[in-house]
Amino acid sequence: MTERTSEDDILLAKRIISAAERHDVSVLQILLKNGSANVQDPTVSVASSPLHAAISACGKAEKGNEAGEDAVKTLELLLENGAIWNDLNKEDETPGCIALRLRQTKLYDIMVQAGIRAELLFARMEELGLSDDSDDDEEEDELVGERPSAKKQKLSGEDVREIQEAVEDKVLDDVSLDNRAYLKSQLRYKPGILLDESDNAVMMDWETQIMQRHAETLIPKAGLKVMNVGHGMGIVDTAIQTHDPAEHHIIEAHPQVHARLREQGWYDKPNVIIHEGRWQDVLPKLVDEGVLLDAIYYDTFAEDYKALKEFFAEYVVQLLAPEGRFGWYNGLGADRQICYDVYTKVAEIDLQEAGFETSWEDIEVPKSLHGSKEWEGTRRPYWTIDVYRLPVNTFSK
Repeated sequence: MTERTSEDDILLAKRIISAAERHDVSVLQILLKNGSANVQDPTVSVASSPLHAAISACGKAEKGNEAGEDAVKTLELLLENGAIWNDLNKEDETPGCIALRLRQTKLYDIMVQAGIRAELLFARMEELGLSDDSDDDEEEDELVGERPSAKKQKLSGEDVREIQEAVEDKVLDDVSLDNRAYLKSQLRYKPGILLDESDNAVMMDWETQIMQRHAETLIPKAGLKVMNVGHGMGIVDTAIQTHDPAEHHIIEAHPQVHARLREQGWYDKPNVIIHEGRWQDVLPKLVDEGVLLDAIYYDTFAEDYKALKEFFAEYVVQLLAPEGRFGWYNGLGADRQICYDVYTKVAEIDLQEAGFETSWEDIEVPKSLHGSKEWEGTRRPYWTIDVYRLPVNTFSK
């Protein structure tokens, strides 16, 4: 039996993409027996996967031009055969991005659900210890693609390998990829913004309205015991103070932020308790001391979603009073709408498993933020979508 040549591979890729574009499910079923649902045609200038092609072929959903059942079945078949929900084409669009742009709501919803399934599967594999072997790296990347951190930055499989290599070599171009590297880096406080050593925006003034609303939703009355994890520019802690807490715990790990806290007199404020260190080291001690809190807020930097999940599943459940409230800065995948929708839902599912009910409040972000000069001097915009989904979590009844 002769081995298939690269020309054969290109021809098969073209046929798979063409069948997906025509929504020809019967032909696609045959082709996928010997080919991949993740192929791209290297001979065209704007490469795209079969998913991209199938959605693009539907055009804009106007004048009744909603995607038909053949398009739906095409997407379902591709996804069943391992198509990557957040694969990028050369125009930096995922298939879901195209569906959203074309207003093909039905197809967009399919892609969101595919993303949720992939993320939950990957997390389950990690829990079972099935995703540790380096030989499986390519398979893992196909399952989930890019995974964002709990705030602002995103981690892909390539980023994870970069972190591992950087830790070995003691060099890291982007300190937001590793929390310990970030904590050793130099921060810069500038008017309206806090930057890390790699020019990532850690926090910005435009978040003030969001932080104030978080404080309002978590602290309905004076005299409560409150904890915030991650001080940064102090926006949310300043908001918390306006609600007259009986106790105001602040956990902060960066030495430069400690210095700023001292300069601004936070250590001397009545009822304020500063805990210097990473929350992973501080919280077990508070649990041992029997601390019980009425409100907990989480807004760290350079930590991924896995850290957020550990935070609420392991510690919030022990530290929060029965009628207490928990919130976090919901910046999961906020540089792309489909990622934001996927990870917001994944977080809600994980919170439900941990024993929480989640309610959401939509807040419009300033329209001037998109493409504005506010991002000048930063490595990348960490927010590009129109609505912030604010979570409030309480224990399930």
